[in-house]
Amino acid sequence: MHLGSLYAALASFLHARANNGQWLLRIDDIDTPREAQGAADSIITTLDIFGLHWDGEIYYQSKHLDSYQSIISDLKHNNHIYPCNCSRKSLLLSPVYPQTCRYSEKAITPPYSLRIKSKALDINYSDELQGCRQHNFAQQFGDFIIKRKDNITAYQLAVVIDDHMQNITHVVRGFDLLDSTPKQIFLQQVLGYATPHYCHIPIIVDKQGQKLSKQSFAQAISIDTPSKTLFTLLTLLKQKPPLQLQNASISEIIDWAITNWQPQALKKIRAIN
Repeated sequence: MHLGSLYAALASFLHARANNGQWLLRIDDIDTPREAQGAADSIITTLDIFGLHWDGEIYYQSKHLDSYQSIISDLKHNNHIYPCNCSRKSLLLSPVYPQTCRYSEKAITPPYSLRIKSKALDINYSDELQGCRQHNFAQQFGDFIIKRKDNITAYQLAVVIDDHMQNITHVVRGFDLLDSTPKQIFLQQVLGYATPHYCHIPIIVDKQGQKLSKQSFAQAISIDTPSKTLFTLLTLLKQKPPLQLQNASISEIIDWAITNWQPQALKKIRAIN
């Protein structure tokens, strides 16, 4: 687990606890080609060390593959999706999928992805930190993929189903996922699910402006000095922790952070260096 992930986890944990809510732990482990061995155990151990204790059982996506497939079957039955065998290379010049396969008269054979049929409607919502957002859905996002060619349920659909199954009411995550929100709201509307409240916090970026992530080979976080790391994260979250907290216990730091959580300090900020 790297610093950026722990930073986002801490923000969502504090937001839940400060509002007397539950904080649920979900392990995204269905993207098997990119899943590092032992990654889930590392995340669980790190969260525990840093005092971020979750409520209830851990939700593993890999245990809900049948649910994903059942929903996809329903979408197919109701004519909401269609197969697509267009290559990424052929779509490089198209910011929005041109619906090539949606209206194709040729039979499309496997392997193929599955795309949701978009509609010309407005998706409007208010993000707690980033303000009111308005999107013309078909023009901006088009028919996006809900199941990949490698037979893996796409992130956009999986997370919508997960949120529904876990009765999620509030989502706190990084600004880099802001553009995923209209897609997820569209899927929620198609599936008849409730839409959670969204809160997108600024992401941590390096000197080149690149997000700290496993894709950018961000170093794993050190667990040798958890108090100092928590203090640093609270500073990055603009919570202004008092200096004496640097040498406090994990529980003292967490208690202070919950009591003094001020998410509005992050309002309209997209990234923190």
